[in-house]
Amino acid sequence: MSGAYFPKPGFDSEDDFGRDLHTEHQVLNMGPSHPATHGTVKFLIELDGENIVNLDIQVGYLHRGFEKECEAGTWYQAVPYTDRLNYNSAVLANVAFCLAVEKLLGIETPERCQWLRVMASEISRVADHLTRCGAACLELAAMTPFLYGIEARELTWDHLEMLCGARVTSNYVRIGGVKHEMPEDFPASCRGYIARTRELLADFDSMVTGNRIFIDRLKDTGVIDRETCLRYAVTGPMLRSTGVPLDMRKDEPYLVYDEIDFDVPIGEVGDNYDRYLVCVEEMHQSLRIIEQCLVKLEQLGPGPVNVTDPRIRWPAKEGVFNRMEELIQQFKSVTEGPRVPAGEAYTAVESANGELGFYLVSDGSAVPVKVRCRPPSFINLPPMAKMLEGALLADLIPTFDFINMVGGECDR
Repeated sequence: MSGAYFPKPGFDSEDDFGRDLHTEHQVLNMGPSHPATHGTVKFLIELDGENIVNLDIQVGYLHRGFEKECEAGTWYQAVPYTDRLNYNSAVLANVAFCLAVEKLLGIETPERCQWLRVMASEISRVADHLTRCGAACLELAAMTPFLYGIEARELTWDHLEMLCGARVTSNYVRIGGVKHEMPEDFPASCRGYIARTRELLADFDSMVTGNRIFIDRLKDTGVIDRETCLRYAVTGPMLRSTGVPLDMRKDEPYLVYDEIDFDVPIGEVGDNYDRYLVCVEEMHQSLRIIEQCLVKLEQLGPGPVNVTDPRIRWPAKEGVFNRMEELIQQFKSVTEGPRVPAGEAYTAVESANGELGFYLVSDGSAVPVKVRCRPPSFINLPPMAKMLEGALLADLIPTFDFINMVGGECDR
């Protein structure tokens, strides 16, 4: 019949087409053991279709009492625990803790030690950013750039092992110094690593930075403004992506960062794409810093990498094996450790995720009274719920990747 109206099942009249139908929001549980979260975190997501209405972030699944573990042993015994915070860049946590203890002790490490610490820190930062950017590409089904990132990370870990003795949890930084001097062939090998990493970053950049799909997935998603960042005390690449050039290495220099020439990259709008660009440029800046460290270490020549105080410095192994005095000193250092003067201190460093700090309290004994960690992963995660209000479900994982929450650091 021409012009006839055939109502669909469930509707009584044409007026019903304008009726607001009642639909229930779907609640989706994601995690706590989901392959895309790269850790143990649970998202309770309220969805209206594909749009996120509400997001509840539940952490703590990897809590193992880090701070109390540190308070149960000597100052030395706490250092390996710091390795297990952000295991993508463990050296940075070593440095933060040891600087806080050295502040209580009132000591300053030799200049050569400080340059070695900076170099190890920046190699760790590169490894962390490669993990972040590579994982994000993998989640977006960009397999080839992921492999470029993983190859660069393997080279990075190989040289971290060459310098520190281990690829991931190295326990390289010690109270009063570092574990050992860099190998003789390290500078030449490291320069080759820097050149190859720059080539891989260029390949990575050519494949994804201007890629239309990559831009569409990251541009204007996970947006956060500088006021929200400051209200939540967010630091690191998340804050710098909003245009705030806050970097502990520049604003409150530690070690020898005030002698190093490097830039602090910033973004404009604070979206996932800006965070990606900031992380990539930070890797280039870290490679610049590593080059300057190599030049300076060669200029300084051979020298001590630990303080000379025998109450703090562990004796050399050849002495322990051949002389009774060093053997006794080794025994006392391992079983008791240094007695740190009574007081309290806070020291922070610029980790791959932002300000990583340690607040320590000593009563003058060989055991800490209080160890308090400021983990950037824990601080930076809460704004994620606000960043994803009204966003698509598909935007959740890229946003989480570039926040770079590491379970060991967040949950402690």
